[in-house]
Amino acid sequence: MAKTRILITDDHTLFRQGLKGLLQAEQDMEVVGEARDGEEAISKAAELRPDIVVMDIGMPGIPSFEAVRQIRKNRPETRALFLTMYDDEDYLGQCLEAGGSGYVLKDTPAEQLITAIREIRRGGKYLSPRILSKLVEDIHTRSPEDRFKPRLSTLTPREREILKFLAEGLSVKEIAVRLELSIKTVEAHKFNLMRKLDIHNKAQLVQYAIKRKIIKIA
Repeated sequence: MAKTRILITDDHTLFRQGLKGLLQAEQDMEVVGEARDGEEAISKAAELRPDIVVMDIGMPGIPSFEAVRQIRKNRPETRALFLTMYDDEDYLGQCLEAGGSGYVLKDTPAEQLITAIREIRRGGKYLSPRILSKLVEDIHTRSPEDRFKPRLSTLTPREREILKFLAEGLSVKEIAVRLELSIKTVEAHKFNLMRKLDIHNKAQLVQYAIKRKIIKIA
């Protein structure tokens, strides 16, 4: 069987290099390229045609989930494995919604990552055991009220993108220019996302974005 062709996407050079060395040591794997962010990953995935894209979450620029959507739209054969520090139910939901086949935590043993890549290459899916345990625990411990609270996964990809920009301090006009949308359209997305999340002002929006790790604080 041909080697599994892998594209690594992460905004930390040392992490990419370390992961590349780990994967290249496997006889059935080949790292064909690296990307620093989602936009570069989209470009390189089209050029290099990898079997699997290993994708970080929380990089600058285009959201990782949107990058995966575009990669799989252009090349459905390419599968995505999210490698992240976030053991977060909402992020897992977005991973699956974006078409991801795997969700692995960065502190898992190397053998689990290798197993995940091989499972995904065979057409399966893989979730870190810890995230599975957390999901089960959350279901049992969450109060009835919390079970029905709006979730980040109810937002559309565009609403998530605008949420991130708003939390980073961009104005509606600036977002409209960046996304090449009308101000009216951005206002509509803003209204919808705040309604879905039961958020009523900018301060709550920023607090939510920090809590859900949509933006990072220094």
